Amino acid sequence: MANTKTLRSGGEILVEALKIHGVERVFCVPGESFLAAIDALAGADRAIQTIVTRHEAGAANMAEAYGKLTAKPGICFVTRGPGASHAAIGVHTAAQDSTPMILFIGQVGSHMRQREAWQEVDYPAMFGGMAKWVVEIDRPERIPELVSRAFHVATSGRPGPVVVALPEDVLSAECETADAEAYRRVAAHPGTEDMARLAAMIGESARPLVLVGGGGWTKAACRDFAHFVEAFDLPVAAGFRRQDILDNTHPNYIGHAGLGPSKALVARIRAADLIIAVGGRLGETTTNGYTLFDVPRPAQRFVHVHADPNELGRVYQADLPINAGMPEFSAAAALKPKGPAGWRSRMPWSDEVRAARAAYEADQTPGAMPGRLDLGAVMMHLREVLPKDAILANGAGNYAIWVHKFHRYGGFRTQLAPTSGAMGYGLPAAISAKLHHPDREVICFAGDGCFLMSGQELATACQYKAGVVVLVVNNNMYGSIRAHQEREYPGRVYATTLENPDFPALARAYGAFGEKVEETAAFADAFARARAFAAEHGKPALLELVIDPEAITPSTTLTALREAALKAGHG
Repeated sequence: MANTKTLRSGGEILVEALKIHGVERVFCVPGESFLAAIDALAGADRAIQTIVTRHEAGAANMAEAYGKLTAKPGICFVTRGPGASHAAIGVHTAAQDSTPMILFIGQVGSHMRQREAWQEVDYPAMFGGMAKWVVEIDRPERIPELVSRAFHVATSGRPGPVVVALPEDVLSAECETADAEAYRRVAAHPGTEDMARLAAMIGESARPLVLVGGGGWTKAACRDFAHFVEAFDLPVAAGFRRQDILDNTHPNYIGHAGLGPSKALVARIRAADLIIAVGGRLGETTTNGYTLFDVPRPAQRFVHVHADPNELGRVYQADLPINAGMPEFSAAAALKPKGPAGWRSRMPWSDEVRAARAAYEADQTPGAMPGRLDLGAVMMHLREVLPKDAILANGAGNYAIWVHKFHRYGGFRTQLAPTSGAMGYGLPAAISAKLHHPDREVICFAGDGCFLMSGQELATACQYKAGVVVLVVNNNMYGSIRAHQEREYPGRVYATTLENPDFPALARAYGAFGEKVEETAAFADAFARARAFAAEHGKPALLELVIDPEAITPSTTLTALREAALKAGHG
Protein backbone atom coordinates (compact mmCIF):
# COMPACT_ATOMS: atom_id res chain seq x y z
CA MET A 1 0.00 0.00 0.00
CA ALA A 2 1.28 3.47 -0.90
CA ASN A 3 2.49 5.92 1.71
CA THR A 4 -0.68 7.81 2.66
CA LYS A 5 1.32 10.82 3.90
CA THR A 6 2.79 11.48 0.46
CA LEU A 7 1.17 14.11 -1.71
CA ARG A 8 0.09 12.58 -5.00
CA SER A 9 -1.86 13.85 -7.96
CA GLY A 10 -5.25 12.36 -8.75
CA GLY A 11 -3.68 10.75 -11.80
CA GLU A 12 -1.02 9.08 -9.66
CA ILE A 13 -3.62 7.89 -7.16
CA LEU A 14 -5.70 6.47 -10.02
CA VAL A 15 -2.84 4.58 -11.64
CA GLU A 16 -1.72 3.22 -8.28
CA ALA A 17 -5.28 1.94 -7.81
CA LEU A 18 -5.13 0.21 -11.21
CA LYS A 19 -1.89 -1.50 -10.20
CA ILE A 20 -3.38 -2.64 -6.88
CA HIS A 21 -6.39 -4.11 -8.70
CA GLY A 22 -4.14 -6.13 -10.97
CA VAL A 23 -4.43 -4.18 -14.23
CA GLU A 24 -1.73 -5.22 -16.68
CA ARG A 25 -2.85 -3.40 -19.82
CA VAL A 26 -4.98 -0.37 -20.72
CA PHE A 27 -6.30 0.67 -24.13
CA CYS A 28 -6.72 4.31 -25.01
CA VAL A 29 -6.76 7.21 -27.41
CA PRO A 30 -5.00 10.03 -25.51
CA GLY A 31 -6.86 13.23 -24.72
CA GLU A 32 -6.04 16.51 -23.05
CA SER A 33 -8.77 15.89 -20.48
CA PHE A 34 -6.78 13.13 -18.75
CA LEU A 35 -3.17 14.21 -19.30
CA ALA A 36 -2.39 13.73 -15.60
CA ALA A 37 -3.46 10.08 -15.87
CA ILE A 38 -1.36 9.62 -19.03
CA ASP A 39 1.65 11.05 -17.21
CA ALA A 40 1.09 8.65 -14.32
CA LEU A 41 0.77 5.73 -16.75
CA ALA A 42 4.13 6.72 -18.21
CA GLY A 43 5.62 6.33 -14.75
CA ALA A 44 4.01 2.90 -14.39
CA ASP A 45 5.10 1.63 -17.79
CA ARG A 46 6.81 -1.47 -16.38
CA ALA A 47 3.68 -2.50 -14.47
CA ILE A 48 0.93 -1.46 -16.89
CA GLN A 49 1.24 -1.56 -20.67
CA THR A 50 -0.56 1.25 -22.48
CA ILE A 51 -1.90 0.38 -25.94
CA VAL A 52 -2.67 3.46 -28.01
CA THR A 53 -5.27 2.73 -30.69
CA ARG A 54 -6.35 4.68 -33.76
CA HIS A 55 -9.99 5.09 -32.75
CA GLU A 56 -11.83 5.06 -29.45
CA ALA A 57 -14.17 2.32 -30.70
CA GLY A 58 -11.10 0.18 -31.29
CA ALA A 59 -9.83 0.87 -27.78
CA ALA A 60 -13.19 0.03 -26.23
CA ASN A 61 -13.55 -3.18 -28.25
CA MET A 62 -10.02 -4.26 -27.30
CA ALA A 63 -10.83 -3.64 -23.63
CA GLU A 64 -14.07 -5.61 -23.96
CA ALA A 65 -12.24 -8.51 -25.60
CA TYR A 66 -9.67 -8.47 -22.78
CA GLY A 67 -12.52 -8.76 -20.30
CA LYS A 68 -13.85 -11.79 -22.17
CA LEU A 69 -10.42 -13.42 -22.29
CA THR A 70 -9.55 -12.95 -18.63
CA ALA A 71 -12.82 -12.49 -16.69
CA LYS A 72 -11.10 -9.36 -15.28
CA PRO A 73 -12.22 -5.84 -16.20
CA GLY A 74 -10.85 -4.58 -19.49
CA ILE A 75 -9.65 -0.99 -19.03
CA CYS A 76 -10.22 1.78 -21.56
CA PHE A 77 -9.34 5.49 -21.35
CA VAL A 78 -10.92 8.05 -23.68
CA THR A 79 -11.42 11.77 -23.69
CA ARG A 80 -14.67 13.62 -23.16
CA GLY A 81 -17.49 14.18 -25.66
CA PRO A 82 -16.51 12.69 -29.04
CA GLY A 83 -14.12 10.20 -27.44
CA ALA A 84 -16.77 8.93 -25.07
CA SER A 85 -19.32 8.74 -27.88
CA HIS A 86 -16.98 6.65 -30.03
CA ALA A 87 -16.29 4.32 -27.09
CA ALA A 88 -19.98 3.76 -26.40
CA ILE A 89 -20.01 0.80 -28.81
CA GLY A 90 -17.66 -1.13 -26.54
CA VAL A 91 -19.79 -0.32 -23.50
CA HIS A 92 -22.90 -1.57 -25.31
CA THR A 93 -21.17 -4.80 -26.31
CA ALA A 94 -19.89 -5.33 -22.75
CA ALA A 95 -23.43 -4.82 -21.44
CA GLN A 96 -25.09 -7.27 -23.83
CA ASP A 97 -22.24 -9.80 -23.61
CA SER A 98 -21.95 -9.60 -19.79
CA THR A 99 -18.27 -8.65 -19.96
CA PRO A 100 -16.42 -6.89 -17.11
CA MET A 101 -15.07 -3.57 -18.36
CA ILE A 102 -14.31 -0.10 -16.98
CA LEU A 103 -14.36 2.96 -19.22
CA PHE A 104 -12.51 5.96 -17.78
CA ILE A 105 -13.51 9.25 -19.41
CA GLY A 106 -11.76 12.58 -19.06
CA GLN A 107 -14.25 15.28 -18.09
CA VAL A 108 -14.26 19.07 -18.13
CA GLY A 109 -12.98 20.79 -15.02
CA SER A 110 -15.32 20.76 -12.01
CA HIS A 111 -15.55 24.56 -11.99
CA MET A 112 -17.02 24.50 -15.53
CA ARG A 113 -19.60 21.73 -15.03
CA GLN A 114 -23.19 22.30 -16.18
CA ARG A 115 -22.24 25.19 -18.49
CA GLU A 116 -22.05 22.97 -21.60
CA ALA A 117 -18.34 23.59 -21.64
CA TRP A 118 -16.25 22.34 -24.54
CA GLN A 119 -17.10 18.64 -25.14
CA GLU A 120 -18.99 18.43 -21.85
CA VAL A 121 -21.42 15.52 -21.51
CA ASP A 122 -23.62 14.36 -18.66
CA TYR A 123 -22.23 10.81 -18.46
CA PRO A 124 -24.76 9.37 -15.99
CA ALA A 125 -27.46 10.43 -18.44
CA MET A 126 -25.52 9.21 -21.47
CA PHE A 127 -24.58 5.76 -20.14
CA GLY A 128 -27.15 5.26 -17.38
CA GLY A 129 -29.27 2.80 -19.33
CA MET A 130 -26.28 0.90 -20.70
CA ALA A 131 -23.67 0.52 -17.96
CA LYS A 132 -24.05 -1.23 -14.61
CA TRP A 133 -22.91 1.92 -12.83
CA VAL A 134 -21.82 5.42 -13.85
CA VAL A 135 -19.98 7.77 -11.51
CA GLU A 136 -18.17 11.09 -11.74
CA ILE A 137 -15.41 11.48 -9.15
CA ASP A 138 -15.54 14.93 -7.60
CA ARG A 139 -12.47 14.86 -5.30
CA PRO A 140 -9.08 13.17 -5.69
CA GLU A 141 -9.18 11.66 -2.19
CA ARG A 142 -12.22 9.58 -3.23
CA ILE A 143 -10.47 7.94 -6.18
CA PRO A 144 -9.38 4.79 -4.29
CA GLU A 145 -12.86 4.28 -2.85
CA LEU A 146 -14.80 4.78 -6.09
CA VAL A 147 -12.37 2.92 -8.33
CA SER A 148 -12.55 -0.03 -5.93
CA ARG A 149 -16.31 0.07 -6.19
CA ALA A 150 -16.04 0.19 -9.99
CA PHE A 151 -14.03 -3.06 -10.01
CA HIS A 152 -16.48 -4.73 -7.64
CA VAL A 153 -19.52 -3.71 -9.68
CA ALA A 154 -17.95 -4.72 -13.01
CA THR A 155 -17.08 -8.24 -11.82
CA SER A 156 -19.76 -9.15 -9.30
CA GLY A 157 -23.07 -10.81 -10.08
CA ARG A 158 -23.70 -10.53 -13.80
CA PRO A 159 -20.46 -8.96 -15.11
CA GLY A 160 -20.73 -5.78 -17.14
CA PRO A 161 -19.39 -2.31 -17.90
CA VAL A 162 -18.82 0.55 -15.50
CA VAL A 163 -18.18 4.15 -16.58
CA VAL A 164 -16.02 6.49 -14.48
CA ALA A 165 -15.80 10.20 -15.38
CA LEU A 166 -12.67 12.05 -14.26
CA PRO A 167 -12.71 15.87 -14.23
CA GLU A 168 -9.30 17.10 -15.33
CA ASP A 169 -8.80 19.23 -12.21
CA VAL A 170 -9.50 16.18 -10.01
CA LEU A 171 -6.75 14.31 -11.85
CA SER A 172 -4.24 17.13 -11.55
CA ALA A 173 -5.01 18.11 -7.92
CA GLU A 174 -2.78 16.74 -5.17
CA CYS A 175 -3.85 15.23 -1.88
CA GLU A 176 -2.98 12.68 0.78
CA THR A 177 -5.22 9.62 0.78
CA ALA A 178 -5.06 5.94 1.62
CA ASP A 179 -5.19 3.30 -1.12
CA ALA A 180 -7.83 0.58 -1.18
CA GLU A 181 -6.97 -3.10 -1.25
CA ALA A 182 -7.47 -5.28 -4.33
CA TYR A 183 -11.08 -5.98 -5.22
CA ARG A 184 -12.73 -9.31 -4.52
CA ARG A 185 -15.38 -10.60 -6.89
CA VAL A 186 -18.73 -11.30 -5.23
CA ALA A 187 -21.05 -14.01 -6.54
CA ALA A 188 -24.00 -16.06 -5.36
CA HIS A 189 -23.56 -19.79 -4.73
CA PRO A 190 -26.22 -22.42 -5.47
CA GLY A 191 -27.90 -23.91 -2.43
CA THR A 192 -27.67 -27.57 -1.51
CA GLU A 193 -31.42 -27.92 -2.02
CA ASP A 194 -31.12 -26.35 -5.47
CA MET A 195 -28.54 -28.88 -6.57
CA ALA A 196 -30.48 -31.81 -5.11
CA ARG A 197 -33.61 -30.63 -6.91
CA LEU A 198 -31.66 -30.30 -10.15
CA ALA A 199 -30.42 -33.88 -9.86
CA ALA A 200 -33.94 -35.09 -9.14
CA MET A 201 -35.36 -33.24 -12.16
CA ILE A 202 -32.70 -34.78 -14.40
CA GLY A 203 -33.57 -38.22 -13.01
CA GLU A 204 -37.26 -37.65 -13.69
CA SER A 205 -36.74 -36.60 -17.30
CA ALA A 206 -36.55 -38.64 -20.49
CA ARG A 207 -35.13 -36.04 -22.87
CA PRO A 208 -33.03 -33.46 -20.97
CA LEU A 209 -31.01 -30.83 -22.81
CA VAL A 210 -28.56 -28.19 -21.60
CA LEU A 211 -28.44 -24.76 -23.25
CA VAL A 212 -25.27 -22.96 -22.16
CA GLY A 213 -24.28 -19.32 -22.62
CA GLY A 214 -23.87 -16.00 -20.88
CA GLY A 215 -20.84 -14.30 -19.37
CA GLY A 216 -18.75 -14.76 -16.26
CA TRP A 217 -17.10 -18.02 -17.36
CA THR A 218 -13.56 -18.99 -16.48
CA LYS A 219 -11.36 -21.84 -17.66
CA ALA A 220 -11.96 -23.66 -14.39
CA ALA A 221 -15.71 -23.12 -14.65
CA CYS A 222 -15.71 -24.59 -18.16
CA ARG A 223 -13.76 -27.60 -16.91
CA ASP A 224 -16.21 -28.17 -14.04
CA PHE A 225 -19.17 -27.71 -16.37
CA ALA A 226 -17.77 -30.42 -18.65
CA HIS A 227 -17.52 -32.76 -15.64
CA PHE A 228 -21.19 -32.10 -14.82
CA VAL A 229 -22.21 -32.80 -18.39
CA GLU A 230 -20.21 -36.03 -18.48
CA ALA A 231 -21.55 -37.24 -15.13
CA PHE A 232 -25.13 -37.11 -16.36
CA ASP A 233 -24.30 -37.68 -20.05
CA LEU A 234 -26.27 -34.57 -21.00
CA PRO A 235 -26.49 -33.13 -24.53
CA VAL A 236 -25.25 -29.52 -24.69
CA ALA A 237 -26.22 -26.83 -27.17
CA ALA A 238 -24.49 -23.45 -27.09
CA GLY A 239 -26.28 -20.12 -27.15
CA PHE A 240 -25.53 -17.48 -29.78
CA ARG A 241 -21.77 -16.89 -29.99
CA ARG A 242 -21.11 -18.88 -26.81
CA GLN A 243 -19.65 -21.87 -28.64
CA ASP A 244 -16.38 -21.95 -26.69
CA ILE A 245 -17.79 -22.87 -23.26
CA LEU A 246 -17.66 -26.58 -24.09
CA ASP A 247 -15.02 -27.94 -26.48
CA ASN A 248 -16.84 -28.56 -29.76
CA THR A 249 -15.05 -31.90 -30.17
CA HIS A 250 -16.62 -33.11 -26.91
CA PRO A 251 -19.01 -36.03 -27.58
CA ASN A 252 -21.82 -34.25 -25.68
CA TYR A 253 -21.65 -31.04 -27.72
CA ILE A 254 -24.51 -31.04 -30.25
CA GLY A 255 -24.40 -27.61 -31.90
CA HIS A 256 -25.39 -23.98 -31.43
CA ALA A 257 -28.66 -22.12 -31.23
CA GLY A 258 -28.64 -18.70 -32.82
CA LEU A 259 -28.16 -17.62 -36.42
CA GLY A 260 -28.38 -20.55 -38.82
CA PRO A 261 -28.97 -23.42 -36.37
CA SER A 262 -29.68 -26.83 -37.82
CA LYS A 263 -33.32 -27.84 -38.11
CA ALA A 264 -32.51 -31.09 -36.29
CA LEU A 265 -31.13 -29.18 -33.29
CA VAL A 266 -34.14 -26.87 -33.14
CA ALA A 267 -36.41 -29.92 -33.22
CA ARG A 268 -34.46 -31.54 -30.38
CA ILE A 269 -34.71 -28.42 -28.23
CA ARG A 270 -38.45 -28.22 -28.80
CA ALA A 271 -38.88 -31.93 -28.07
CA ALA A 272 -36.87 -31.87 -24.82
CA ASP A 273 -38.87 -32.44 -21.64
CA LEU A 274 -36.26 -30.65 -19.47
CA ILE A 275 -34.27 -27.58 -20.45
CA ILE A 276 -31.33 -26.65 -18.22
CA ALA A 277 -30.33 -23.12 -19.24
CA VAL A 278 -26.95 -22.36 -17.70
CA GLY A 279 -25.57 -18.82 -17.75
CA GLY A 280 -27.46 -17.29 -20.64
CA ARG A 281 -30.18 -14.67 -20.57
CA LEU A 282 -32.02 -16.58 -23.32
CA GLY A 283 -32.10 -13.49 -25.51
CA GLU A 284 -33.73 -12.84 -28.85
CA THR A 285 -31.13 -14.48 -31.09
CA THR A 286 -30.59 -17.65 -29.06
CA THR A 287 -34.36 -18.21 -28.79
CA ASN A 288 -35.13 -17.35 -32.42
CA GLY A 289 -37.08 -14.23 -31.55
CA TYR A 290 -38.43 -15.70 -28.29
CA THR A 291 -40.21 -18.46 -30.23
CA LEU A 292 -38.07 -21.42 -29.17
CA PHE A 293 -39.74 -21.45 -25.75
CA ASP A 294 -43.21 -20.24 -24.83
CA VAL A 295 -43.34 -16.90 -22.98
CA PRO A 296 -43.70 -16.60 -20.05
CA ARG A 297 -44.11 -20.32 -19.28
CA PRO A 298 -42.08 -22.76 -21.40
CA ALA A 299 -43.79 -26.01 -22.32
CA GLN A 300 -40.77 -27.94 -21.06
CA ARG A 301 -39.76 -28.22 -17.44
CA PHE A 302 -37.29 -25.41 -17.05
CA VAL A 303 -34.17 -24.80 -14.98
CA HIS A 304 -32.55 -21.38 -15.32
CA VAL A 305 -29.13 -20.68 -13.79
CA HIS A 306 -28.00 -17.06 -13.91
CA ALA A 307 -25.68 -14.75 -11.98
CA ASP A 308 -28.24 -11.93 -11.78
CA PRO A 309 -31.40 -12.53 -9.70
CA ASN A 310 -33.15 -9.83 -11.73
CA GLU A 311 -32.76 -11.95 -14.87
CA LEU A 312 -34.50 -14.96 -13.33
CA GLY A 313 -38.18 -14.67 -14.18
CA ARG A 314 -37.61 -11.62 -16.36
CA VAL A 315 -38.83 -13.39 -19.52
CA TYR A 316 -39.21 -17.07 -18.67
CA GLN A 317 -40.68 -18.58 -15.52
CA ALA A 318 -38.50 -21.46 -14.39
CA ASP A 319 -39.50 -24.51 -12.37
CA LEU A 320 -36.10 -24.17 -10.72
CA PRO A 321 -34.41 -20.75 -10.80
CA ILE A 322 -30.85 -20.82 -9.46
CA ASN A 323 -29.02 -17.58 -8.72
CA ALA A 324 -25.30 -18.37 -8.99
CA GLY A 325 -22.12 -17.30 -10.71
CA MET A 326 -20.82 -19.64 -13.37
CA PRO A 327 -17.70 -20.76 -11.43
CA GLU A 328 -19.83 -21.33 -8.33
CA PHE A 329 -22.57 -23.29 -10.10
CA SER A 330 -20.18 -25.36 -12.16
CA ALA A 331 -18.07 -26.28 -9.13
CA ALA A 332 -21.18 -27.47 -7.31
CA ALA A 333 -22.57 -29.27 -10.36
CA ALA A 334 -19.29 -31.09 -10.98
CA LEU A 335 -19.73 -32.86 -7.65
CA LYS A 336 -22.73 -34.71 -9.15
CA PRO A 337 -25.35 -34.49 -6.40
CA LYS A 338 -26.68 -37.84 -5.28
CA GLY A 339 -29.33 -38.96 -7.74
CA PRO A 340 -32.52 -40.94 -7.14
CA ALA A 341 -32.55 -44.62 -6.21
CA GLY A 342 -31.34 -46.87 -9.00
CA TRP A 343 -29.25 -44.12 -10.59
CA ARG A 344 -27.19 -45.57 -13.42
CA SER A 345 -23.89 -44.61 -15.01
CA ARG A 346 -25.48 -45.02 -18.44
CA MET A 347 -28.50 -42.78 -18.83
CA PRO A 348 -31.73 -43.65 -20.65
CA TRP A 349 -31.08 -40.81 -23.08
CA SER A 350 -27.47 -41.74 -23.90
CA ASP A 351 -28.33 -43.18 -27.33
CA GLU A 352 -30.15 -39.97 -28.20
CA VAL A 353 -27.08 -37.93 -27.20
CA ARG A 354 -24.95 -39.98 -29.60
CA ALA A 355 -27.55 -39.47 -32.33
CA ALA A 356 -27.60 -35.72 -31.69
CA ARG A 357 -23.81 -35.60 -31.89
CA ALA A 358 -23.85 -37.50 -35.17
CA ALA A 359 -26.43 -35.08 -36.57
CA TYR A 360 -24.24 -32.15 -35.56
CA GLU A 361 -21.21 -33.62 -37.31
CA ALA A 362 -23.24 -34.39 -40.45
CA ASP A 363 -24.46 -30.78 -40.53
CA GLN A 364 -20.86 -29.57 -40.47
CA THR A 365 -20.19 -30.70 -44.02
CA PRO A 366 -20.82 -27.64 -46.20
CA GLY A 367 -22.57 -27.89 -49.52
CA ALA A 368 -21.41 -26.20 -52.71
CA MET A 369 -21.88 -22.45 -53.06
CA PRO A 370 -21.90 -20.16 -56.11
CA GLY A 371 -18.68 -18.59 -57.31
CA ARG A 372 -15.03 -19.47 -57.72
CA LEU A 373 -14.16 -19.26 -54.02
CA ASP A 374 -16.11 -21.55 -51.68
CA LEU A 375 -16.19 -20.22 -48.12
CA GLY A 376 -17.32 -23.59 -46.82
CA ALA A 377 -14.17 -25.19 -48.24
CA VAL A 378 -12.13 -22.42 -46.61
CA MET A 379 -13.64 -23.26 -43.24
CA MET A 380 -12.94 -26.97 -43.72
CA HIS A 381 -9.29 -26.19 -44.47
CA LEU A 382 -8.99 -24.01 -41.38
CA ARG A 383 -10.50 -26.79 -39.28
CA GLU A 384 -7.76 -29.09 -40.52
CA VAL A 385 -4.73 -26.82 -40.12
CA LEU A 386 -5.43 -24.55 -37.15
CA PRO A 387 -4.35 -25.70 -33.68
CA LYS A 388 -7.08 -26.45 -31.18
CA ASP A 389 -6.29 -23.37 -29.09
CA ALA A 390 -6.50 -20.94 -32.03
CA ILE A 391 -8.66 -17.92 -31.27
CA LEU A 392 -11.21 -16.83 -33.89
CA ALA A 393 -12.58 -13.30 -33.69
CA ASN A 394 -15.30 -11.78 -35.82
CA GLY A 395 -17.71 -8.89 -35.95
CA ALA A 396 -21.14 -9.01 -37.55
CA GLY A 397 -22.36 -9.97 -41.00
CA ASN A 398 -23.58 -13.00 -42.94
CA TYR A 399 -19.98 -14.16 -43.44
CA ALA A 400 -19.99 -15.11 -39.75
CA ILE A 401 -22.63 -17.77 -40.37
CA TRP A 402 -19.97 -19.90 -42.11
CA VAL A 403 -17.57 -19.37 -39.22
CA HIS A 404 -20.05 -20.31 -36.49
CA LYS A 405 -21.55 -23.20 -38.43
CA PHE A 406 -18.42 -24.98 -39.65
CA HIS A 407 -15.63 -24.18 -37.20
CA ARG A 408 -15.13 -26.29 -34.09
CA TYR A 409 -14.08 -24.09 -31.19
CA GLY A 410 -11.53 -25.71 -28.91
CA GLY A 411 -12.77 -24.54 -25.53
CA PHE A 412 -12.63 -21.55 -23.23
CA ARG A 413 -12.05 -18.29 -25.08
CA THR A 414 -11.28 -19.61 -28.51
CA GLN A 415 -14.21 -17.49 -29.73
CA LEU A 416 -14.42 -13.71 -29.59
CA ALA A 417 -17.67 -12.55 -31.14
CA PRO A 418 -20.18 -9.93 -29.98
CA THR A 419 -23.64 -11.16 -29.07
CA SER A 420 -24.58 -7.50 -29.48
CA GLY A 421 -24.10 -7.92 -33.24
CA ALA A 422 -21.57 -5.09 -33.45
CA MET A 423 -19.77 -4.59 -36.75
CA GLY A 424 -16.08 -3.70 -36.60
CA TYR A 425 -15.44 -5.85 -33.53
CA GLY A 426 -13.30 -8.60 -35.06
CA LEU A 427 -10.00 -6.82 -35.70
CA PRO A 428 -9.72 -4.95 -32.37
CA ALA A 429 -10.72 -8.12 -30.51
CA ALA A 430 -8.13 -10.16 -32.42
CA ILE A 431 -5.40 -7.64 -31.60
CA SER A 432 -6.33 -7.73 -27.91
CA ALA A 433 -6.23 -11.54 -27.98
CA LYS A 434 -2.82 -11.64 -29.65
CA LEU A 435 -1.39 -9.18 -27.12
CA HIS A 436 -2.69 -11.34 -24.29
CA HIS A 437 -1.76 -14.68 -25.90
CA PRO A 438 1.26 -13.95 -28.13
CA ASP A 439 2.00 -17.68 -28.36
CA ARG A 440 -1.40 -18.58 -29.85
CA GLU A 441 -2.68 -18.16 -33.39
CA VAL A 442 -5.38 -15.52 -33.72
CA ILE A 443 -7.59 -15.29 -36.81
CA CYS A 444 -9.88 -12.36 -37.52
CA PHE A 445 -12.87 -12.77 -39.83
CA ALA A 446 -14.47 -9.61 -41.18
CA GLY A 447 -16.81 -8.74 -44.00
CA ASP A 448 -15.83 -5.93 -46.32
CA GLY A 449 -18.23 -3.55 -44.59
CA CYS A 450 -17.30 -4.86 -41.15
CA PHE A 451 -13.56 -4.49 -41.74
CA LEU A 452 -13.77 -0.89 -42.87
CA MET A 453 -15.33 0.09 -39.55
CA SER A 454 -12.07 -0.71 -37.73
CA GLY A 455 -9.46 -1.37 -40.42
CA GLN A 456 -7.28 1.48 -39.20
CA GLU A 457 -6.37 -0.71 -36.23
CA LEU A 458 -3.98 -2.55 -38.56
CA ALA A 459 -1.67 0.31 -37.64
CA THR A 460 -2.08 -0.58 -33.95
CA ALA A 461 -1.34 -4.24 -34.72
CA CYS A 462 1.84 -3.27 -36.57
CA GLN A 463 2.99 -0.91 -33.84
CA TYR A 464 2.58 -3.44 -31.03
CA LYS A 465 3.66 -6.53 -32.99
CA ALA A 466 0.29 -8.28 -32.92
CA GLY A 467 0.69 -10.84 -35.71
CA VAL A 468 -2.94 -11.66 -36.38
CA VAL A 469 -4.22 -13.11 -39.66
CA VAL A 470 -7.19 -11.19 -41.08
CA LEU A 471 -9.59 -12.79 -43.55
CA VAL A 472 -11.71 -10.13 -45.25
CA VAL A 473 -14.73 -11.75 -46.90
CA ASN A 474 -15.55 -9.36 -49.74
CA ASN A 475 -18.87 -9.49 -51.59
CA ASN A 476 -19.04 -5.71 -52.17
CA MET A 477 -22.11 -5.16 -50.06
CA TYR A 478 -23.60 -5.08 -46.60
CA GLY A 479 -24.59 -8.71 -46.98
CA SER A 480 -26.86 -9.31 -44.01
CA ILE A 481 -28.87 -6.14 -44.72
CA ARG A 482 -29.08 -7.08 -48.40
CA ALA A 483 -30.47 -10.48 -47.38
CA HIS A 484 -33.17 -8.83 -45.26
CA GLN A 485 -33.83 -6.41 -48.11
CA GLU A 486 -34.44 -9.25 -50.56
CA ARG A 487 -36.79 -10.94 -48.10
CA GLU A 488 -38.89 -7.84 -47.47
CA TYR A 489 -38.41 -5.73 -50.63
CA PRO A 490 -37.31 -8.24 -53.30
CA GLY A 491 -35.40 -6.75 -56.21
CA ARG A 492 -35.40 -3.23 -54.72
CA VAL A 493 -31.69 -2.95 -53.97
CA TYR A 494 -30.76 0.33 -52.35
CA ALA A 495 -28.08 1.54 -49.89
CA THR A 496 -26.43 -1.88 -49.51
CA THR A 497 -23.91 -1.90 -52.39
CA LEU A 498 -20.29 -1.01 -51.56
CA GLU A 499 -17.32 0.17 -53.63
CA ASN A 500 -14.25 -1.01 -51.75
CA PRO A 501 -10.55 -0.17 -51.74
CA ASP A 502 -7.83 -2.59 -52.77
CA PHE A 503 -7.68 -4.40 -49.42
CA PRO A 504 -4.26 -6.07 -49.92
CA ALA A 505 -2.73 -2.75 -51.00
CA LEU A 506 -4.29 -1.07 -47.97
CA ALA A 507 -2.76 -3.71 -45.71
CA ARG A 508 0.66 -3.28 -47.29
CA ALA A 509 0.41 0.48 -46.80
CA TYR A 510 0.22 -0.16 -43.06
CA GLY A 511 3.25 -2.46 -43.21
CA ALA A 512 1.22 -5.67 -43.10
CA PHE A 513 1.02 -8.59 -45.52
CA GLY A 514 -1.71 -8.38 -48.15
CA GLU A 515 -2.91 -10.82 -50.80
CA LYS A 516 -6.12 -11.36 -52.77
CA VAL A 517 -7.64 -14.85 -53.09
CA GLU A 518 -10.23 -15.43 -55.81
CA GLU A 519 -10.32 -19.23 -56.14
CA THR A 520 -10.76 -22.03 -53.63
CA ALA A 521 -7.67 -23.87 -54.83
CA ALA A 522 -5.49 -20.82 -54.09
CA PHE A 523 -6.55 -20.39 -50.48
CA ALA A 524 -4.40 -23.02 -48.74
CA ASP A 525 -1.09 -21.68 -50.06
CA ALA A 526 -2.11 -18.07 -49.50
CA PHE A 527 -3.13 -18.82 -45.92
CA ALA A 528 0.20 -20.57 -45.33
CA ARG A 529 2.05 -17.49 -46.58
CA ALA A 530 -0.05 -15.21 -44.35
CA ARG A 531 0.58 -17.36 -41.27
CA ALA A 532 4.30 -17.49 -41.98
CA PHE A 533 4.53 -13.70 -42.39
CA ALA A 534 2.62 -13.05 -39.15
CA ALA A 535 4.78 -15.51 -37.23
CA GLU A 536 8.08 -14.26 -38.62
CA HIS A 537 7.49 -10.51 -38.51
CA GLY A 538 5.01 -10.16 -35.66
CA LYS A 539 2.79 -8.07 -37.90
CA PRO A 540 -0.70 -8.68 -39.25
CA ALA A 541 -1.37 -10.48 -42.51
CA LEU A 542 -4.51 -9.84 -44.55
CA LEU A 543 -6.16 -12.05 -47.14
CA GLU A 544 -9.02 -10.67 -49.20
CA LEU A 545 -11.44 -13.49 -50.02
CA VAL A 546 -13.50 -12.51 -53.04
CA ILE A 547 -16.82 -14.34 -52.97
CA ASP A 548 -19.83 -14.28 -55.27
CA PRO A 549 -22.57 -11.95 -53.96
CA GLU A 550 -25.06 -14.75 -54.68
CA ALA A 551 -23.51 -16.80 -51.84
CA ILE A 552 -25.43 -15.01 -49.11
CA THR A 553 -25.63 -17.91 -46.58
CA PRO A 554 -24.44 -21.53 -46.56
CA SER A 555 -27.96 -22.70 -47.41
CA THR A 556 -29.38 -20.19 -49.89
CA THR A 557 -28.63 -17.53 -52.52
CA LEU A 558 -29.80 -14.00 -53.11
CA THR A 559 -31.80 -15.13 -56.12
CA ALA A 560 -33.53 -17.83 -54.09
CA LEU A 561 -34.38 -15.33 -51.36
CA ARG A 562 -35.81 -12.90 -53.90
CA GLU A 563 -37.88 -15.55 -55.68
CA ALA A 564 -39.28 -16.87 -52.40
CA ALA A 565 -40.21 -13.35 -51.30
CA LEU A 566 -41.93 -12.58 -54.59
CA LYS A 567 -43.83 -15.86 -54.42
CA ALA A 568 -44.98 -14.95 -50.91
CA GLY A 569 -46.25 -11.59 -52.16
CA HIS A 570 -43.64 -9.33 -50.61
CA GLY A 571 -42.52 -6.14 -52.31
